[in-house]
Amino acid sequence: MVGAADASTTEKVCRVAMAQIYCIDSDREGNLRRIENAVAEASGKGAEIVCFPETSLYGWVNAKAHELAAPIPGKDTEALSKIAQEHDVYLSVGVSEKEGDQLFDSVVLFDDEGKLILKHRKMNVLTHLMSPPYTRGETVEVVETKFGRVGMLICADTFHDETVERMASKKPDLLLVPYGWAANADDWPGHGPSLRSTIARAAKTIGCPIVGTNLVGSISGGPWQGMIYGGQSYTVTPDGTVLSQGADRDREICLVDVPVGE
Repeated sequence: MVGAADASTTEKVCRVAMAQIYCIDSDREGNLRRIENAVAEASGKGAEIVCFPETSLYGWVNAKAHELAAPIPGKDTEALSKIAQEHDVYLSVGVSEKEGDQLFDSVVLFDDEGKLILKHRKMNVLTHLMSPPYTRGETVEVVETKFGRVGMLICADTFHDETVERMASKKPDLLLVPYGWAANADDWPGHGPSLRSTIARAAKTIGCPIVGTNLVGSISGGPWQGMIYGGQSYTVTPDGTVLSQGADRDREICLVDVPVGE
């Protein structure tokens, strides 16, 4: 039995699932089904937060998202909200967001009642990879939750020094980052350690654990057509310890207990 003094110093943890799934470009209904199946699996194993990759509904640098994507709030976030509520989990999903004639690479966080509590628009959008390109986001925010202060960035944001430093100034307890980490097919599995190093470097600067969830699949168009998303998602602590690693180039729902405070 833990005494009162010991309890006050017990490290708080939350159970997070890295939902490393396949995404088929433009296949909204199929991708939603893959998301819901992964949430059901993760929830059944006790996950409190379920994290998905970048642009999980329409695919990354998929120019068709200009016509397919919805505003936030809108039909896509309504569907995701319902999944979070039905499975009683916090849910982080990378989405394509349409606002007027602009398309954003965004990530949304719902609480376990299905309420949208945080949105981040990617800032380092790599404009040369899609035409018209994503519009650049401008802000970095965190939200107070029962797990502590949670922030979100997206993929290339984590190797943009200014964005990482802006997030560090917000002092999050936990950072959730969806990735679309891709390379030529021959570069896998060796490309995985570069993702690990990127996450570890950002975790050290920001000073909190990072849950980095990568896609599985391939890019269907643009200059990087045919490049492979190789999985190998990582959860990494500020001292560089890898708490969990996803499978190489395959679907996997990885459960990990993440320290989120003193």
